[in-house]
Amino acid sequence: WGQRIMTIPSISLLLQAVVNGLLIGSIFALIAVGLTLIWGVLRIINFAHGEFLMIGMYIAYFLVINAGLDPYLTLLITTPALFLIGAVIFFITLRPVLQAPQMNQILLTVGLSLFLQNLALVLFKADVLFAKTPYQKINFNIGPVVIGLPSLIAFVGSILAAVFLWWLLHSTDMGRAIRAASQNRDAAVLMGINVRTTYLIAFGLGSACLGVAASLMVSFYYVSPTVGLFFGLVAYIVVVLGGMGNFIGALVAGLIIGLTEEVGKVIMPGSLSRVLTYIIFFLVLLFKPEGILGRRQQ
Repeated sequence: WGQRIMTIPSISLLLQAVVNGLLIGSIFALIAVGLTLIWGVLRIINFAHGEFLMIGMYIAYFLVINAGLDPYLTLLITTPALFLIGAVIFFITLRPVLQAPQMNQILLTVGLSLFLQNLALVLFKADVLFAKTPYQKINFNIGPVVIGLPSLIAFVGSILAAVFLWWLLHSTDMGRAIRAASQNRDAAVLMGINVRTTYLIAFGLGSACLGVAASLMVSFYYVSPTVGLFFGLVAYIVVVLGGMGNFIGALVAGLIIGLTEEVGKVIMPGSLSRVLTYIIFFLVLLFKPEGILGRRQQ
């Protein structure tokens, strides 16, 4: 009868998958929060988002390996570095096409993605790099569940970073300016807000989220020129599931996709493990296309 499509895992294996899903889902959520911020403010789908993460991971990797820096101290460098890189790339490439048709913007970001991937291939070859740190040997056993310290730190760090960004957007003048520009550009201009500068800051903040994610991931995830492909794809799925431009929706959807990915690995063999993710994605697009927390446009 051929290979079974689904297997029934043990309770302990299922519990481990659920915990792993929540841990990796927090990373998905943080990456998607940066993407949803960019879409919510600029209405640009940045297909190079995953490649920005790749840049951040290379920066974190070389700081750990060559400079001997603690992987979590690299946050102090990767976060502002990705903010600046994002702001500069936005100023040079995306700012001139803000008023262009959306297809032009999409093709531009796709081209940027391919350029950054191939630039990384030229500079670093196709080697898969992994930074060994003392944290990798530390695990916590809670009953049948094993939690690695790097994954736990990534979970806490991602949630804290998302909460900080939420506070920044809702409790500071800069955050209010960003939200005003996202809601009504013309009204924001009349209120004296420099919309172009606000857009640049918003894009920089969305990119800075990837700097945080890169430093949190470098202790347990590999680095390569194509590492951003998977996380970029997942980020798009999370943003659509949560509702385009919906901050809380991105957080919730990130955890859902993380759970689905890990549970899928233990109940479905091989490449079929991601079927559950795409089934959920398909069902949401079919029955609630505005996203699980999005609002239907009138």
